[in-house]
This record gives sequence, C-alpha cells and structure tokens, in this order.
Amino acid sequence: MSTPPADPHLPAVHLRPPRNWINDPNGLVFHDGHYHVFFQYNPYGPRHSNVHWGHYRSPDLINWEPLPVALAPTPGGHDADGCFSGNAVSADGRMVAFYSAHRTDRWWQPVTTAESYDSGITWAKRPELLIPEPPADTTMYRDPYVWQQDDRWRMLVGSALADGRAAAQLYESDDLEHWEYRGPFHTSDAAAGTGPVGWECPQYATFGDHSVLIISDWTPQGGPSHTTVHTGREQHGRFTPTACPVPLDHGPDFYAPALLKVPGEDRWLLWGWAWEARDDTWAHDAGWAGVLTLPREVTLTADGTVVQRPARELLALRGERVLHRTGHVTQSEPAELGQVSRTFDLTAVLTPDTTGTSGLRLVTSADSTEYLDIGLDPTTGHLTVDRSHASPDARARGGSYAVPCPAARAGAPVELRVIVDRSIAEIYLADGQVLTLRFYPLADGPWRMQARTTGTGRSDFTVEAWNLSPGGIRQEPPLASQGQNA
Repeated sequence: MSTPPADPHLPAVHLRPPRNWINDPNGLVFHDGHYHVFFQYNPYGPRHSNVHWGHYRSPDLINWEPLPVALAPTPGGHDADGCFSGNAVSADGRMVAFYSAHRTDRWWQPVTTAESYDSGITWAKRPELLIPEPPADTTMYRDPYVWQQDDRWRMLVGSALADGRAAAQLYESDDLEHWEYRGPFHTSDAAAGTGPVGWECPQYATFGDHSVLIISDWTPQGGPSHTTVHTGREQHGRFTPTACPVPLDHGPDFYAPALLKVPGEDRWLLWGWAWEARDDTWAHDAGWAGVLTLPREVTLTADGTVVQRPARELLALRGERVLHRTGHVTQSEPAELGQVSRTFDLTAVLTPDTTGTSGLRLVTSADSTEYLDIGLDPTTGHLTVDRSHASPDARARGGSYAVPCPAARAGAPVELRVIVDRSIAEIYLADGQVLTLRFYPLADGPWRMQARTTGTGRSDFTVEAWNLSPGGIRQEPPLASQGQNA
C-alpha cells in the first residue's frame, strides 16, 4: 500500500490516479472476474486536454489495480483530438469500448469502437467509424451508451436538436457491428431556449417493467450543468416518463454518472464525476483535478423513486470505530462528539429541534473557525450542507446546498450516512437521496465532530463514525502510449 500523499486534499479511497486531470467515468463493465472502470484522463497535466481513457480494475470494488491507458488519440485519425466519453460491454470473450471520436474540425463526435481480447491490457481500434454521421436536424451528438436487452444490443447517444430540444437517440443491432437508427428515444419538452440545450452521457437502467433514464444537462454557454433522472417505461421504442424529472444528486459538484449492471445479480452500480470546486490555478499548482465518486447501488422503489446507497462492499473499508455517542444538544453549548480522521464513514440518527436548525458540524481547525455544516431546517423541510466556512482560501467555492427532507419539518428522526474523504463529501439520506460536494480545509486540524442546534429546544442524536482504510488502491500512474504535452 502506498504512503499517504503529501497533498492533504487528494482523496484516499475515491478512485483517481495520483496526478493529472480526470473527468467522466466511462466503460463501466464486469469482465473476466473484474469490475473495470475507465475514465476521461489527461496523462500530461491537470486540465481538460489530450483526452485518453484511463483504466482501473478490481475483483471486489475495494482493491484496485491501475492498467495502462486504454485509448489514446491517434494523430491524424478519427479521434485525433480526444477519445471522449462512452461505455463498454463484455461479449464473446472480449471487451468492446464504444466512444466519441473527437476532432476540432467537426461539431459532432462520431461513434467508434475499440476491442480488447486480453482483459483490457491492449486495445485495437476499428479502422473506420462505427456511426460516422449524426441524424438529420441534430446540432450536438456524442456519448454512446450500449446495453443488451432481449437478445438485442441497443445504444443511446446524447444530442441536441435543431428545434431547441435535447434528445437521446436510439440505435439497435444484432451483432454490435451493424446499427439501425430508431429515432429519438426521449426528448426534452422544453420550448426552444427555455430548457437544456443538449443531453450528454445518457444512461439507461431497467427495473422490471419500469426504467430509469439518467441525463447530464449541458448548455453551450455554461457547459456541463447538472444531472437529471427520468423514471418511466418504454413503449414501442420510446421512453414515456411517469413522473417529472428530478436531480439525481443535489450537490453542486456531480456530473456525468455512468451505470454498470452486475452480471448474475439484479443490481446496478453507479459512479459519477466530482469536479473541482476551486480555482483552476490552485488545481494546476496541485497537479491534479477531478475525482470519481464512490460506487453507489441504484434501485427503484414501487412509487418510482430512485434510491442511491453506497455499495455494500464499501463497509470493508471501515477500520477503527472512533465515535459512538448518544445524547442531546441545546443552544447553549455544542456537544463535542470526538475526533475523526480526514477520511471517515459516519452514520447518524438526528431528531431535529423544530425551533431552529440543528445538525452536525465537521470542525477542521483548532480554533473552530474552519468547518463544514450539515443541518436540518424545519422551516423549509430540507437537509442543508453549508461550505461557506470550509476553507479560508478565496479560491475555494462556498455556498449552501439542500436536499428535500420532510422529516425535518415534522421533527421526526432523520437517518444519515456521511462519507468524507479529504476534499469530497457524499451525504446520503435514508430515503436514498444524495448530495455530493467538494471542500478544501487548510488548517492542520485535528478534525472533530460536533452536534449543534440554534433552536430553543433540544436535538437528540446518535452518531457513529469509523476511520477508513485506503484499502487496496494502488497508485502507480497509468501509462500513456501516445499524446501531446499539456
């Protein structure tokens, strides 16, 4: 196991190489006894450029082995300016990666493929593009997602339409080689200029006769925006929503999630990209940017609610239990719960004080001026996460973010799970809603937890926390075979 990095913000249990830029998770696939996670990766620097596919694999979601870069741009080729997002499948003893071939001299990103017959060590690209042209009346086109359903292969491609709507385009194939265009699988219903301009990274999961379409909303002005989940069912090659779309993650730093169906199990896993919430110059000086979330299990309730929880395997990362406290707190004095490391897993049951905001504070400085607040607001019925005081460095983004939590309004107990890893926090409510955000403490610590309330009553709490072991993430840098300097 490698020694802890000198950078106090570089996550220890979240997946990413020790240096350089990463963004979207790609090619999530289980093949030859391993989970494979690919991701957008610049081997030469901490900015979005020279996009390759980095690659890790694991037999158990705990021990991760870095493999050589899977895909690199071919100078003068169809993907000369980047091997952009897509996914991968396991079929007939091989892995097939579907990806977006990027060149700066065309506005669309054609779909193409590469194959590996040695469990992802080496890859061979197809000589010609798989789908060279987008459908008519399309103004954006990228990010294939391929899956098998009823003995046929299906593909969604993210796009924008000339009339201002966003769309996920559907293709079908019998052999992964010859694809027939079936039309838009689903489109936004917003009038031109009022909704998302384009959909990126479409992902699709089925749960019996119901299904989930996950979309990453993109605009030409702001670029990546947020991720939305649509629930419904398919009818005659078209997705029909049965509820209004809702955020998949309520935090400010989550985008481009990708799905993996676990073979032989009725279980879907999801990873997302958590981008930096700090100035680009800071990330450049640190030498790295971006991190993948921890793997999440995704399920669908009978009423159509999408539920996310940390993958069950992650319990194996728990080491020493450092907190186990039950009690109550009043406005007069916070309750000191004890110290935690910079990488910990916490569970809590909080009974809110209905006369004020109550919750937990992660204090990261000895003088208590640097902290991250997780609070229950009975007035709005929300759980809020406030990072306004999480870093004194003006280059770090602040702000407060909220998740609907009706129990807070009613004064009923609220169950939480909070996983913090140096500069990323993933907060899960018991009903399956999640909020992901980045923060950058600067003080030496030690880190400690408090329970607090601003109300005139009292707030009850039960809190347990475990320090997390870095597990088996090997940190050798992936190798790049081609590319240009950053």
